[in-house]
Amino acid sequence: MIHLTQAEKRSDMNDMRSTARRLFDAGVQAADPVAAVTRHLDDLPAPALIVAVGKAARGMAHAALSRFAGVPAIVVTNYENAQPLDGAAVFAAGHPVPDESGAKAALAVIAALRAAQGPVLALISGGGSALLPAPAGALTLADKIAVNRLLLASGLDIRAMNLIRQQLSDIKGGGFLRHAAPNNVTALILSDVVGDDLSAIASGPTAPPIGTAAQAVTMLRDANLWDRVPPSVRDHLAQARPAPDLPAARNILIGSNRQSVAAMAQAAGVAHVIAAPVTGDVADAAKLICDQARPGITLWGGETTVMLQGTGRGGRNQELALRIAIVAADRGWGDWTCLQAGSDGRDGPTDAAGGIVDQDSLGKIAGLAALLANNDSYAALAQVDGLLLTGATGTNVADLGVLIRRG
Repeated sequence: MIHLTQAEKRSDMNDMRSTARRLFDAGVQAADPVAAVTRHLDDLPAPALIVAVGKAARGMAHAALSRFAGVPAIVVTNYENAQPLDGAAVFAAGHPVPDESGAKAALAVIAALRAAQGPVLALISGGGSALLPAPAGALTLADKIAVNRLLLASGLDIRAMNLIRQQLSDIKGGGFLRHAAPNNVTALILSDVVGDDLSAIASGPTAPPIGTAAQAVTMLRDANLWDRVPPSVRDHLAQARPAPDLPAARNILIGSNRQSVAAMAQAAGVAHVIAAPVTGDVADAAKLICDQARPGITLWGGETTVMLQGTGRGGRNQELALRIAIVAADRGWGDWTCLQAGSDGRDGPTDAAGGIVDQDSLGKIAGLAALLANNDSYAALAQVDGLLLTGATGTNVADLGVLIRRG
């Protein structure tokens, strides 16, 4: 048996961490919004208006304006990614909770769509649902914020949340198309949704709605949220009428979580890829990942959920990393490293993209059980240099994971 010195063990651990980060970066690079948009511009007619919405909006708009210089353009993105862009009006807005800036941006987008005198090019990426709040009917921004906060803490998956959000919006679930009519709309879409359902990405501004108002009511009741949403929201959903038929749109998927995982596998050379996207509660997801992991490198993508029961700081990726560490310790694994992070560089309401842990992490965290019970994964990982801090990446294709196991 070969016995490593402490210095050799630290060097080996650092090598695994570096490899995990390199593979994560390869997945993020595969979703580069400039390259993704540029690949599809040759097949598009010159638009009369460009509207880019989402966490990758600025990069996507930059690519489009490089080809269609002088075309009016509106960019709506999160504060971290909102940098000036020549030729575009850039709006910074709140995410994951909508804010007044996003509401003003939505009004500007609607006005531009109604005034457009020709084809519209929509550039859509994840995060657009919160970034572009346009309350339907008599609803207010405060109503939408209240519902969004409840949904984010509910444990509902992104499809269910977006079904409900669409029924409260004047622009989601195809509303963008109604405002643009009679002009044709082409949408280039960078997916952050597992399964790439176009109706769910950014709550589907250029796609048919996921469901109906009646289904939204059922989902809210089943999640024990119906009595907690504002009365105005209950009234709106109860009185909703079937939406009119939508104008047609050309929707083109240009990047996705699946494509980023494939890029990670290519960068790894030899790796085991968990075939199905990893979804559901983080505790269940941690067990599934460890069940399917193989010696060497295991990769996956997806988007999990956390039922918030405490008041701590963290996000689904940070908590999933810790729960993978717990399962690995229970199984007696020796030499391993795991990185779990959001491709957008931000996990929950924190400055971390996710977490990176190894076989020594748990033993160095004081009060882990209490921290997890309080959903305070950020504080736990901060104790062991386990926070992955990448800064905003300018893209968003859900979450990526890497597990390197040697023992």
